[in-house]
Amino acid sequence: MVDLHYSDPVLAELYDAFCEGRRDFSFCLPLVMSAGSVLDVGCGTGELLRLAREAGHAGRLCGLDPAEAMLNVARRRRDIEWVLGDLASVGWDREFDLIVMTGHAFQVFVEDDQLRASLAAIRSALTEHGLFVFETRNPLVRGWEAWTPDNAVAIVHEGVVVRMVHEVEAPFDGNVVSFTSTYASPNWEQPQASRSTLRFLDATSLSSFLSGAGLAIEEQFGDWDRQPLTQTSPEIITIARRDIGLTD
Repeated sequence: MVDLHYSDPVLAELYDAFCEGRRDFSFCLPLVMSAGSVLDVGCGTGELLRLAREAGHAGRLCGLDPAEAMLNVARRRRDIEWVLGDLASVGWDREFDLIVMTGHAFQVFVEDDQLRASLAAIRSALTEHGLFVFETRNPLVRGWEAWTPDNAVAIVHEGVVVRMVHEVEAPFDGNVVSFTSTYASPNWEQPQASRSTLRFLDATSLSSFLSGAGLAIEEQFGDWDRQPLTQTSPEIITIARRDIGLTD
């Protein structure tokens, strides 16, 4: 299911405004710049790849996303390859030196089979010494408890105020969190709402899924300033590579 805030053209236009000042881009951009060919899975509006091209990246940059509205924004940049779809719909074989997933996109893989298939596709798409970089929220910190109306976010876009509110629907069940996102503006006739479900894997479970897919963890961090991963870290930021000890 593609969430409304990804598939609605109006909200796609607002996405980057709500995400302004992203620390994950500061972390990932140097890695992108040092790789000859890069795939951004769940690229959204393509902001990370746009920044890379503007910074002088001269190699292959490819963005993959299932939401047409988001890619319509991304396609304004014509010197980057944009692909509509998901990892189940592509068949790249050893084509990318770096694969990134930002914006906690990794957490949309809710079912075990979906996660395993996606990781297998990522490994297949990596070159022999390619890297896979992504992050997932640390479940031990219980960050979803702050997803309340008291922590609403408001932006001004082209003179229009838009407010975003997250509300958790049910307590964490040890695996996933389901929540609603409501967007409202005095300039709109009515609010727009969507429902999302995200998976929260702990570090041990994450390591098991990666190794099962033939991916080896090279580095892990607990925040975007490269602090060590601890139980109180907000993020589980992972740099993984093909396990070269395995044969295809």
